[in-house]
Amino acid sequence: MTVTQPDTRTAWWRGAAIYQVYVRSFADGDGDGFGDLAGVRARLPYLADLGIDAIWFNPWYPSPMDDGGYDVSDYRDIEPVFGTLAEAEELIREAHDLGIRIILDIVPNHCSDEHPWFAAAMAAGPGSPERDRFWFRPGRGDGSRPPNDWQSYFGGSAWTRVPDGEWYLHLYSPRQPDLNWQSPDVHEEFKDVLRFWFDRGVDGFRIDVAAGLVKDPALPDVDGSGQLPYVDMDDVHDIYREWRRIADSYPGDRVFVGEVWLPDPVRFARYLRSDELHSAFNFDFLSCPWDAKKLREVIQSTMDAHGSVGAPTTWVLSNHDVTRHVTRYGRPGDTGFEFADRRHGTPVDRALGTRRARAAALLAMSLPGGVYVYQGEELGLWEVEDIPDELRQDPVFERTGHADPGRDGCRVPIPWGGQVPPFDFGTGPTWLPQPQEWADYTAEAEAADPGSMLELYRAALRIRHEQPALGDGEMRWLDGTPDVIAFSREPGFTCVVNLSCENVPLPRHASVLLTSGPLEGGHLPPDTAAWLRTP
Repeated sequence: MTVTQPDTRTAWWRGAAIYQVYVRSFADGDGDGFGDLAGVRARLPYLADLGIDAIWFNPWYPSPMDDGGYDVSDYRDIEPVFGTLAEAEELIREAHDLGIRIILDIVPNHCSDEHPWFAAAMAAGPGSPERDRFWFRPGRGDGSRPPNDWQSYFGGSAWTRVPDGEWYLHLYSPRQPDLNWQSPDVHEEFKDVLRFWFDRGVDGFRIDVAAGLVKDPALPDVDGSGQLPYVDMDDVHDIYREWRRIADSYPGDRVFVGEVWLPDPVRFARYLRSDELHSAFNFDFLSCPWDAKKLREVIQSTMDAHGSVGAPTTWVLSNHDVTRHVTRYGRPGDTGFEFADRRHGTPVDRALGTRRARAAALLAMSLPGGVYVYQGEELGLWEVEDIPDELRQDPVFERTGHADPGRDGCRVPIPWGGQVPPFDFGTGPTWLPQPQEWADYTAEAEAADPGSMLELYRAALRIRHEQPALGDGEMRWLDGTPDVIAFSREPGFTCVVNLSCENVPLPRHASVLLTSGPLEGGHLPPDTAAWLRTP
C-alpha cells in the first residue's frame, strides 16, 4: 500500500497547547484516593474552559506501579485502579466532542517484570526465543559479575541475576526489564499496539525514552567518550520510520512526540526529520535558569535545531519528573535534573518563584511552536518536599538509599475545592498527602480571583487562540537591554520579559494584551512579562 505523506505545515500539533494529565493525581472519581478515568471525565469541562488543545496522558495501562505506571504489564488495556477500556473509549469520544485531542504515553524501552513476555522468558531458560525479546546474558568471569558496567538511571547496576545464573538488563528499575529491539517480535508487537489505540481514536503518542530503544549489541563497557552505548544509536531511526508510516496511514494528523534527551542539537534534530517523529520535548528550556542571556541562547538554539528539519519547537516548564518550576525559580542557582541540581530542601522564596513562573508562562506561550502545561502548574502549585519517608513511592528513593527523595513532590494530587484535604480531589485520603496551604490554591478558589495563576493561564490560552501571530510561525528578536527578553511576531504582537532588577519602559505599542503582574507607572517591573499589540 502506498501512503501519501500529508502536508504538515498547518497541522494542529505544530502550535498546540497540550495539557499533561498524571492520572493517579488528577481527580478521583470513586473515592479510593487514586485518580482515575472517571475523575478525568468529570473534569473535562475544566480543561475545555482552560483552553487547551490536547491532553497527554501518562501511562494508563495495567501496571504493578513500581515506577508510576512506566512498568507496563499489558499495553492494550487500562489499569483497573483507573477504570476500564470501555471508559477510556468514552473519554476519548467525550474529549473529541469538546475539541480536545488525546495523546497517550507509550513505553517501548522496557516493560514490567509482570508482563507475560517476561514471565515466559524466565520460564523458558537460557538460549530460548522468549529470552531473545530481552537482554539476557551470562555474567563475567565465573558468571557472578554483571555482563558490563552499565548503571541504572535509578541507581546501582543495570543488571540483575536470575536463579539460572543469567543476567538481564534494566536501565531503570529491576522490575522494568529492557526490551531487545533486535527481536522482530518486539517490532511487530509495538506496531500492533500503535494500531490498537489509533483504531480507538487516539491522536498520538508521547514516546518514553525515545532515544534509548536500541543498544550496541556488543554491550561494551562505557568508555568515557561521552557516547553511551545505549543512547542515540543510529538504528533507532529505522523504528520511527516504521511507526511514522503507520501514523500517516490514519486520518486526522496523528502525531508522535519524543522524549529525547541529547546534548547535541544536530543529533537531536535527526529525530524530527519529515519521516520520523513530529516533535520532541525541549528539556534545555525547562532546565534553563532564570537568566536572560541563557534563556535567549536556549530559545535561539532550539529554533535553529528545529528549523534545520522544518519541525515545530515545543516549550515546557514542568512535568512529572522534575521539580515544579515555582520552586525552581524561587531558589538561587541553576536548575537541572540531577539531584544536586534540584537543591532539594534548600530555602525557597515562593513569592519570587511564583512571580517568575507567571512571567515564564507568558514567555513559553508566546514563543513559536507548541506549549505543554503540566497539571497543577496553572494553579501555581509548588514542589511538596516534606512528604514523610514512609509514604514516598518513587523507586529512586529506595534505589539511592534515601539520598534522593525522588519525584513524588511534583506528583501530589492536585486540589479542586474546599478548605481541607483532599480538596475535592475525591472523598477520602489521597495516595500522597496534600499540604494544607493549598486551600488558597484550589481551582475553585482561583476561579473566583481575577489575579490568580489560573485566570492568567485562561487569559493567555484564550489570547493564544485569538491572535494569529501566536502558535507556530516565526519571531524576531528586538534590541534592548541585556537583562530584558523582547521579540516580535507578525502580525502585530510583541512579548517583553524583564529579568533585570529595575523597572523598564515598554516598547512602542498600541495596547497591552496581558501582563503577568501589574505595571508600575506604565513600566514593566522585574520578573514580569507583557504581551503587547503593536501597530
